[in-house]
Amino acid sequence: MKVVAPKPFTFEGGSRAVLLLHGFTGTTADVRMLGRYLQKQGYTCHAPLYKGHGVPPEELVHTGPDDWWQNVKEGYEFLKSQGYEEIAVAGLSLGGVFSLKIGYTLPIKGIVPMCAPMKPKTEDAMYEGVLAYAEGYKKLEQKSKEQIAEEMAAFKETPMGTLRALQELIEDVREQLDYIYSPTFVVQARHDEMIDTNSANIIHDHVEADEKSIKWYENSTHVITLDKEKEQLHEDIYHFLEQLDWTV
Repeated sequence: MKVVAPKPFTFEGGSRAVLLLHGFTGTTADVRMLGRYLQKQGYTCHAPLYKGHGVPPEELVHTGPDDWWQNVKEGYEFLKSQGYEEIAVAGLSLGGVFSLKIGYTLPIKGIVPMCAPMKPKTEDAMYEGVLAYAEGYKKLEQKSKEQIAEEMAAFKETPMGTLRALQELIEDVREQLDYIYSPTFVVQARHDEMIDTNSANIIHDHVEADEKSIKWYENSTHVITLDKEKEQLHEDIYHFLEQLDWTV
């Protein structure tokens, strides 16, 4: 069975724009409901899809943070090219890391990092996550157990330099947090099973924004945009966006 590849999306809603960023091994589906909600509230939302994501895992290993950051910048430039002068950004996990990187790289109205890691996992731990993603993708394709086992064995032979680069990206962004002055709303799931939850405190305490806040979601796990408190999350992000100093 062929898996239908996720695509970037643009939901036009108004003159204020929000760039939505998914996580590592995730897709635009992770931020789609948030995008639809914000569209109904009058915001235009655009979500790029990172290279090597939403496709067979064999393609993922040949991409890395530089490729994905390029996709993020292209998403930002796409909104600019459509006439949106003022842009806010909300990102999940790796997307949250990129949202912070935007904060000291490009003009941005406001930043919402969601469950964004500031303490890199070991390469082994990250690799386990990649293997789980690869196996899950092959199951989605409805391949036989034998075929999955065979393909996973081959997959494990593929070197994956991406993971060290991912660690370096997280460390680099953490070191630059005090160059961020845009209003920042830090979102963190209390039961996040993927990252060190103290990352949220690190972000909140080190960004230099005068307007910054943090909220813990007591009943959520890592992919908070799809979890039990997503409706509350949607409302909170909308409330944050409404407080920003838009000129449009």
